[in-house]
Amino acid sequence: MASELRDSHSCAPRQAPAGRSLAIARWCAGRGWPVHPLAPGRKTPAGNCDACRVPGHTHRGCGCPAAGRWCHGFHAATLDQPRIDQWWGANPHLGVGISCGPAGLVVLDIDAHERLLPQRDRLLPGIEIPSSVDLTGLANGFHTIGVLAALRGSPSPADDDTTLRVRTPSGGLHVWYRTHRGHRWQCSTGSGGRALAWQVDVRAHGGYIVAPGTVTEAGTYEPVGAVREPALLPDWLARELERTGHLPPAHVPAPRPVPPRARQAVLAAGGGRDGSARVLVALLAEVAACAAVPEGAAFSEKLNRASYTAGGLVAAGQLDAGEAERVLREAAELARPGQLRRYGAIIRSGLDAGALRPLHLGGRA
Repeated sequence: MASELRDSHSCAPRQAPAGRSLAIARWCAGRGWPVHPLAPGRKTPAGNCDACRVPGHTHRGCGCPAAGRWCHGFHAATLDQPRIDQWWGANPHLGVGISCGPAGLVVLDIDAHERLLPQRDRLLPGIEIPSSVDLTGLANGFHTIGVLAALRGSPSPADDDTTLRVRTPSGGLHVWYRTHRGHRWQCSTGSGGRALAWQVDVRAHGGYIVAPGTVTEAGTYEPVGAVREPALLPDWLARELERTGHLPPAHVPAPRPVPPRARQAVLAAGGGRDGSARVLVALLAEVAACAAVPEGAAFSEKLNRASYTAGGLVAAGQLDAGEAERVLREAAELARPGQLRRYGAIIRSGLDAGALRPLHLGGRA
């Protein structure tokens, strides 16, 4: 099995698709990388069960793992071989995700998306790029990480053939490294407040990465070259991650409150009279608090729960539909500014699902 997995053209044995994900999950777990299911054909975690959609429910104290069910994305990641065989054996079309923190991994997710070039101070955060420098031709994460590496006198991680690299279906590249012992590197996005470089995301503690060999509707996460083991994180890159705030602070900042306008809108919708405001505002506060954590904050899960609850309140006549969508969008925009397409879809789905189960609070019929 090990020799097959090291084949230079694939990270999983060449066999029927039905057994591919199970083989990948076993291989990853065998390397000490906890795995969790991804939705069929997608790069996102498989959805939670209905029991986990109730207001206020989180992965903490959830009974699903003990019952042998996956839930809450990377929080359910496991190394248990019988459970892995159960999950992917019965559901062969599930993809495979890896929880980076427990796996001791830092993965650079280098994107090649067509985007407008941001301001110079956002290309390499903390590094001034004089106006005299011609940026013609600079267009994606391959370029920015290459410039950063050149400034530090090192080769680009994209060209590092000593470590595991995985080509993504969108033309990007995942560059895998092992962490230094005792370092809990944090996630980030290349466009967020904490960033290594524009269009370069960092997957680490509190996040997950798609396993090599996983097949999605967009294509396969295909290993590049012959190396199948992550190398130790280079010292220069570790220094850059520390410089850009990827180590946790000495203290954890308090969660940000829900935006005042969102709170006022909920109250104006009439929810304050029967307790629906308290329920929804608490959930909105969890969504808004994701602003302090660019990745790995379970933003989608929290927004879905708030939307589902709001849908139930609307169906029960305790909240106006228009106000419900507005306050959800305000909290989501605070947490993930500029990601309307992403959070809009979550809100619509959650509201529609919640509308099927009216939620009566405070004794109102």
